[in-house]
Amino acid sequence: MLRAWVEVLTQEPPRGDPLRGIPFGVKDIYETRGLATEFGSPIYAGRKGQSDATLVTQLRDAGAILMGKTQTTAFASFDPAPTRNPHDLRHTPGGSSSGSAAAVAAGMVPFALGSQTQGSVLRPASFCGVVGFKPTYGLLPLDGVLPFAPSLDTAGLFTQTADDMRLLWSKMGFRAEAPATATAAAPDSLDVDPEMESAFRATIDRLNAAGFRIRTVEFPEGWPDLLAASRLVNQYEGSRTHEAVWRQHGARLGARLAQLIADGLQLSESQYLNALLTIAEMKQKMDRLFREYPVILTPAAPGPAPLLDSTGDPRMNAPWTALGTPAISVPMAHPGSLPLGLQLTARPGDDARLLDFAVSASWV
Repeated sequence: MLRAWVEVLTQEPPRGDPLRGIPFGVKDIYETRGLATEFGSPIYAGRKGQSDATLVTQLRDAGAILMGKTQTTAFASFDPAPTRNPHDLRHTPGGSSSGSAAAVAAGMVPFALGSQTQGSVLRPASFCGVVGFKPTYGLLPLDGVLPFAPSLDTAGLFTQTADDMRLLWSKMGFRAEAPATATAAAPDSLDVDPEMESAFRATIDRLNAAGFRIRTVEFPEGWPDLLAASRLVNQYEGSRTHEAVWRQHGARLGARLAQLIADGLQLSESQYLNALLTIAEMKQKMDRLFREYPVILTPAAPGPAPLLDSTGDPRMNAPWTALGTPAISVPMAHPGSLPLGLQLTARPGDDARLLDFAVSASWV
């Protein structure tokens, strides 16, 4: 049993195009009128939304059929949701967009909404063998979505294939075609499991053999500091966003979330400002790298999905979230039994280029 859904209750769409009749699921941190909106937390069990989040409204106005709400970790943080991985029920689907990734992987809906503050779209996509897309920061509206760390929070999407993602993106009114890009880069060293490293290197070899020009590069000085900065911003902002409800309910929010808030409240403003400065400096350095290599390829997760007591480590995704870049995970061919994802990133605003590259790479 996947336990991908909080509630399934098909909603009537307006008579809209161009998504008329296409069903979709929505992560349960998005407000939805008359449907469960519980934020993955027992303290909000039974709560119903009073209105639709702006992005939900836009999709419904385009004719898409809202099927229901998908499971999320508590407040989209790290306490696991009840959802299982469709490829092996003993393993996590990832977090925090657990139900959305699993529902798309199981063929329950052709697309679903998620969100990412550290790695909550790209990591579940990798674990579940689907495509997850985190557009450029701020491109999709977050009105009506439970905030966590506003400097990082980004709406995201899941589909089964890269072709489907590009088509969905165009149907949502965004430019999805771009000049062909064959030049890309991959890091010279990887902090991943041996299985992921082997699959990633083999994928790069196949892409090069197919005519892509993927060069191995060293990331700019200070790159490791970006992950630490992203985590600190997540903790500092998340703790202050949810301090009041934590003081009222404590560990009932979820043990890991409660600890994150308690620890985050101990962080100083100077630590936070230094983290923001680190991110700003790395944005400039990576912009120069992107000008030479428009697409950068990395693993989408450290390895295959771990067991259910964890949602996995977002370290492969969090730096890109902090940079605000568009990022997409597509499944890689490999001999293992659990999926592995290839993560592709591009400069902020280059969403169309990234989608086009992802589609081309998916056919190799």
